[in-house]
Amino acid sequence: MKFFSGIYQGESMIGVIYTKTNETINLTEASANYGVQLPSTLLACIQMGEEFVRMVHSVLDFVDQETEERPFKIHFEDVQLQAPILRPNKNIFCVGKNYRDHALELGGVEDIPEVPMFFSKSPTSVIGTNEVIQIPTDVTTDIDYEGELAVIIGKRGKRIQTEDAYDFVFGYTIVNDVTARDLQSKHKQFLIGKSMDTSCPMGPVIVHKAAIPDPHDLFITTRVNDEVRQQSSTSNMMFTIPELISDLSKVMTLEPGDIIATGTPAGVGKGFNPPKYLKANDRVTIDIDRIGTLMNTVENEVY
Repeated sequence: MKFFSGIYQGESMIGVIYTKTNETINLTEASANYGVQLPSTLLACIQMGEEFVRMVHSVLDFVDQETEERPFKIHFEDVQLQAPILRPNKNIFCVGKNYRDHALELGGVEDIPEVPMFFSKSPTSVIGTNEVIQIPTDVTTDIDYEGELAVIIGKRGKRIQTEDAYDFVFGYTIVNDVTARDLQSKHKQFLIGKSMDTSCPMGPVIVHKAAIPDPHDLFITTRVNDEVRQQSSTSNMMFTIPELISDLSKVMTLEPGDIIATGTPAGVGKGFNPPKYLKANDRVTIDIDRIGTLMNTVENEVY
């Protein structure tokens, strides 16, 4: 199942792409017809835990049995998509230099980390697919892209063992870890340069973990306009998803709806000579197998 948030016919809704029939279902409408009331946001649904998934299966069984045309069967292209999680409860957890080739393009062998490098992005940085990445040109000019697989936590846990980590995963989505490289250098840390408004495009959907048995077997491609910049596989991560979950949970409680962006492969703008930073009117698309395409255009922020 693929879950999404959006606006349909002027109303906010939660949707699901039912892979059995490849139909797009207005889950908000269908659940009301079925006689159950879902929360109004996908984040709140994820916080229900396994009860949400069971409820969705019951609603989809109900949809299967309906012989009349119902308004909850819709066309995906008619939905104005939003970020699946519109406003995370916490900063987004991010992993630096989790692909060896990316670490090398930004430095050298000495920059390959021995343990995961964690940093975060502000919840206010999140936007959805088809929304605009805005460059605040009064403070930065060196805006970079980073295509990444992101993990959505589905169950509360602390001190999670690696062998149990997938039990705490709800699903997967795409994140573009947009970065102001000059602000990173100026402030000697990551938060400011990673947390600009609009600097965390996310989506287009969250794919439930049942549809992705091996998240370390997914191909990632990032394009700027029509130029391929990044091509790799999640099999090239140095620190696996279970290792990342385990390490984070050793020191903090992970909760449903938490987001972990797992790092980016080589091909970022800073890695070129000269660098290829984003500029107004650029189009960034990130494709990941089994999830879809995250697409955003770039504009200079108007003050």
